[in-house]
Amino acid sequence: MKFHEFNVRVRYAETDQMGVVYHGNYAQYFEMGRVEWLRSLGVSYADMEKDGIMLPVVSLTMNYKKPARYDDLLRVRTIMKNLTSVKIEFDYEIYNEKDELLTTGNSILVFVNMQTGRPVSPPDYVLEKIAP
Repeated sequence: MKFHEFNVRVRYAETDQMGVVYHGNYAQYFEMGRVEWLRSLGVSYADMEKDGIMLPVVSLTMNYKKPARYDDLLRVRTIMKNLTSVKIEFDYEIYNEKDELLTTGNSILVFVNMQTGRPVSPPDYVLEKIAP
């Protein structure tokens, strides 16, 4: 599976004084998208961490097209764009209930050995799940 979608409703605490989603919260929506994308494949971040692998973000970009507002139901689309020997790259699209594109983003994460702090290859069980 190259992409996954899930819905999230904007909570009041995620907005600024104008009722608009604060820009920093989009990174959390993207993280939720990655976690749910992996979970849909039968892989969990928690299991990878138990196996000594973490996935820190090394690059994150966002492009705001239209504001998301309090109580909007958002559809977060997470698309695996690229997988290399140590990195995984995702694109993101966030839509409102009118199917208007609100925000796009991109992140690159690196598979890292938690003990050494060095990049490592993705675990075989991850590769098996995302192989074409």
